[in-house]
Amino acid sequence: MSKPVKELILADYKKRFDDVEAALVIDIRGMDANDNNALRLDLASKDIRVTIVKNSLARKAFAGTGLEAIIGSLQGPSALAYGAESVVDVAREMVAWARKLEHLDLRAAVMDGELFEGQAGVTRLSQYPTRLEAQAKVVQLVLAPAATLVAAMLGPPSGILSIVKEIERRLSDEQTISKAG
Repeated sequence: MSKPVKELILADYKKRFDDVEAALVIDIRGMDANDNNALRLDLASKDIRVTIVKNSLARKAFAGTGLEAIIGSLQGPSALAYGAESVVDVAREMVAWARKLEHLDLRAAVMDGELFEGQAGVTRLSQYPTRLEAQAKVVQLVLAPAATLVAAMLGPPSGILSIVKEIERRLSDEQTISKAG
């Protein structure tokens, strides 16, 4: 491959992966065309892209970026899977497809600069909460004390409030309040 062609591909990688901070490295070698098309169509419907990369040029393009951690995993035929709302969504989809397809090899993933190596690492990443799930948990944790307070006010202590109201009513009607023995 000539130097100008390599420079064009390198520029394309830098442009294409400029905003990508998290991705999976997969190997689809040996997969037949029907399975490959089914995989790509399903992933595309979920806004997940699969791009075959030339390892030597991808290593140069990823240096100093959020994808730098996966440079060591770029050996042999490599493809990058990225997109969706979160890399966790991508990992979940790829793990599900790896169960269906014998020739889909999950090599590595990167999220927030952390490398998840091999199929076990990608599977572990797929079990993380997505950004929306994590935000929902935070909101739930923030609201939990208020919910507990409301429940406490509506529970048995609400009987105290009714006693106070009864005392107030009797005092306003000038009734006597006797001490319970």
